[in-house]
Amino acid sequence: MTTHQQDSPSKKSGLSNIILIIGLSILLCGEAYYGFRLRQNSIEREQIKEDYSMINNITFGIFSVNQWRDKISEVVNHQVTDFRMTSKQKKELQKEVENQLHGLVSKTFAQINKPQKSLKGKLTKFAVKQFVDPKKIQAQVPSFAKTIITKINSPASTKRLKNIATSKLDQLEKETYDSTEIASNAVTKYISKKYHVADPVEFNDRINTQLAFINKATYNSSFAMLGCVIVALGLWLIMRKQVRLHTTLFIMSLLFAFVLLVVGVTAPIIEVDARIHALNFTILGEKIAFENQVLFFQSKSILGIIEVLIQQPKPDSVVIGSLILLFVIALPILRLIAKGIHILSNDQIRQNKVLKYLAFESGKWDMADVMVVGILMTYIGLNGILQSQLSNLEIHNDVLTTITENNTSLQPGYFVFVGYVAYAIILSVILKRITPNDTII
Repeated sequence: MTTHQQDSPSKKSGLSNIILIIGLSILLCGEAYYGFRLRQNSIEREQIKEDYSMINNITFGIFSVNQWRDKISEVVNHQVTDFRMTSKQKKELQKEVENQLHGLVSKTFAQINKPQKSLKGKLTKFAVKQFVDPKKIQAQVPSFAKTIITKINSPASTKRLKNIATSKLDQLEKETYDSTEIASNAVTKYISKKYHVADPVEFNDRINTQLAFINKATYNSSFAMLGCVIVALGLWLIMRKQVRLHTTLFIMSLLFAFVLLVVGVTAPIIEVDARIHALNFTILGEKIAFENQVLFFQSKSILGIIEVLIQQPKPDSVVIGSLILLFVIALPILRLIAKGIHILSNDQIRQNKVLKYLAFESGKWDMADVMVVGILMTYIGLNGILQSQLSNLEIHNDVLTTITENNTSLQPGYFVFVGYVAYAIILSVILKRITPNDTII
């Protein structure tokens, strides 16, 4: 009878642990799934924005000779094609022609009336004086000028002049060389093939919609991840008196923390995006505009930052990258493993000094919380500098208008990493409470 009574609590405890493991495993799978979706969406978003910044880079826009040539050629062609001389312009032009003709007649007669040495010159001078009246010719100048203007404005002459102007413009376009043309064409072909679009305009329209959808999905995944962790923490409040379940609950909690850490260091944490949203000005009464000119774009995860630093040729960058790798990624993982081993092991293994140090005392070397503050300060500093520099490019007057845009932001990966840091601190407190006699070396 006594044996049966002793077995019942043991069986009940085992069943409770199994149920707890199954429930938390489902929740852990949910967290891992949303973490995977967050990372995949973040990578996809980063790739799309890199392509977007490449096709809309200022090098292929405002700094491109071809872009300026095409836009100005369009304006000039439009002006030439639609050119019609107004009555006022006709009168002004006729007056100019009259002045030129009057001057030409005066110079001609002045030249003839000069003393002539040759026989031919003397005969010409005599004939002109006898048969040509300068006043009559001057009087006919207005009618000559009117005839010239009428001839110039005839459909045939206008068409001929337009053809000459456009042919010269086409020749100038062909002679204009743009050093970025080859790169620009290669980028356009790459984007067209990858996204199945006809031109950059269609790409921009499609990508803006796609990015909005991905942003929403990414943030939803991060909220779902943190929600799973909050539920796991809530179980500690519910089961704080169920001592027999603490070991299982703590081990599963460590797995939740590990997923947060992996996603937090591999997903993008900060994005720097500076661009000229619009640049507008007027030439010959027509508007010329450049839009979405990307000045700079960069998106990095903690792991990406470490990789960049280690790949630098400077020794100090390599050292900094190695230290971040050691104290922000490697040490937190070792601490999680040490806590798991400590809670599962017998008293003899628990007394191992290295294990106890990693589980309880190595927190002062864990730089994950410092990284959180460092990233936040970096974001504040970069955002302020970019905002200041971009504000200097803002121009609003009758000639030129420029509108800049600063889209620098913290990414969901940062908030997941913050969630890990907070969760790891809570787990350290919980471990000390459920093993009060093991915290001192």
